[in-house]
Amino acid sequence: MGFRRFSLLLSIRLVLLFMTVSSLALLVISPGFLAASLLVAGIAAVQIFEVVRFVKLTNDDLTRFLNAMRYSDFGQKFDHAGMGAGFIELGETITDILEKFRQYRGQQVEELKHLKALIEHVPVPLMSVKGDGTISVHNNAARRLFGTAYVARASDLAQFGDEFRKRVLSLEPGERHLVTFKVDDMEQTLTIASTQIILAGKVEKLISLQDIQSELDVAQLKAWQDLVRVLTHEIMNSITPVSSLAKTSTDLVDDVINKVEGQEALIAELTDVRDAVDTVARRSDSLMHFVQSYRRLTRLPPPEKAQLSLNEVFDNVIKVATVEWDKKGIEVEKSISAKGLEVSADPEMLDQLLINLLKNAEQALENSDKPKVKLTAKLNKRGRIVIEVSDNGPGISEDIATKIFVPFYTTKRDGSGVGLALTRQIMIAHGGSVSLSKTKGGGATFILTF
Repeated sequence: MGFRRFSLLLSIRLVLLFMTVSSLALLVISPGFLAASLLVAGIAAVQIFEVVRFVKLTNDDLTRFLNAMRYSDFGQKFDHAGMGAGFIELGETITDILEKFRQYRGQQVEELKHLKALIEHVPVPLMSVKGDGTISVHNNAARRLFGTAYVARASDLAQFGDEFRKRVLSLEPGERHLVTFKVDDMEQTLTIASTQIILAGKVEKLISLQDIQSELDVAQLKAWQDLVRVLTHEIMNSITPVSSLAKTSTDLVDDVINKVEGQEALIAELTDVRDAVDTVARRSDSLMHFVQSYRRLTRLPPPEKAQLSLNEVFDNVIKVATVEWDKKGIEVEKSISAKGLEVSADPEMLDQLLINLLKNAEQALENSDKPKVKLTAKLNKRGRIVIEVSDNGPGISEDIATKIFVPFYTTKRDGSGVGLALTRQIMIAHGGSVSLSKTKGGGATFILTF
C-alpha cells in the first residue's frame, strides 16, 4: 500500500513538473513575459528539488532497509512523522517487514539452540571428518570418550590406535564396523557408523562412535555363567552318587575284611579293592570341591557400594596378604596420588580382589631376586579411579595373557582357574574393568579401573 501511494505521489510531482516546464517554454518563446518566465523557472527549480528529495529519501530508506537485512540489524526504525502520508506508510511497511524478519530469525536461533542442546546430550559420541582432514567433535559424549586428548585433524586419531585411525578414515557412508579404541592404557570396543552430509556445498562425513565394551563384557560374563551353571549342575548330579557309593563300598569292604580273618590272600585282594575304591572316593570329593569353587562365579551377589579410603583399603589388605613376606624377602610398597583418594566399591569384594592379586604376585616372585610388589592408586585423565598391582617377576607371556581371565584356565598345578575370572566378574559388577600390562623393567601389572 505504501509503495503504491509513493508511486502515485511521484507521478503527481512529475506531471506538475512537466506542466511547469511546458509553461516555462511557452513564456520563453513569447516576448514581454520575462518576469513571468523567471517566476515559472523558480517554481520549476523548486519542483525539481522536491522530486529529487522525494526520490532520494525513498532510496535512502530502501538502502538502509537492505543493509539492515544483510547484517541482521533489526533494530532500525523508519519513522517519517510529519513528512506526509506516503512516507509514513512506507516507513510503517518497512518497519513491519523488519519486525517479521526479526521474529523469524529469533525462531531460527531458538531452534538452533534446541538442536545443539539435543546433540550435546545425545549419549552416543558424534564427530565429523571434513574433506580437508579437519575433525569436529560435536557433543559431550565424544569429548568424554577422547578425554583430554587434542583432536582436530585426522592425524590426531593415531593416539587412539592406528587401527582406529585407519577405520575412521576408510569408513564409507552407510557402513558399520567394530574397532578397538585405546585410551588411558585401556582398550575399548567401539561400533562406528558413518553417514555423509553436504553443508554449503561441502561434503563431510558424520561418524558415531558407540562404546559397547561394557555390553560385551556383561554378555560374555553371562555366557560363562550359564555355561558354568550347566556344567556344575551336570557334574554334581553325576559325581554325587559316585562319591556316596564309593564311601559305602569302602565301608562294606572293611566289614568283609573283618569277617575273613586268617585268609591272608583274600584279605590282600580285598585291601587292594578297598584302596582303589577309597581313591575313587577321595578323587570324587576333590572334584566336588572343585565344582563348588566354580559355583561362586554364578552366585556373586550385587555389590553393596560404599565410599572407601584407598589408604585404609591398602593397609588392610597388606596386613592380611603379606604376613609371610618378610621371611621371603618380598618388599611391598604403596603409592596413592592424592591424599584422601576414595573409591565407591563393595569393601568385602574389593579386599578379596586385592588379596587375590597380591597372592598371585607372591607366587610369581618365588624365584626372583629382590622381589617387590607395588600397590598404586591414582586418577586417570578421564577422572576415573585406577588401582594397579605390579610386581617385578618374570611377567606373563602374550599367549597366556589373552587367556588368564577365562574361567577354568590356569597355569598352576593346583590352580582352579577361578581367581582372575572372579576378579573380572567383580570389576564388571562395579561397572569397571581389569586388564593386564607389562611392568617397566619386567614383571606384570594388573590394572583395575573403576
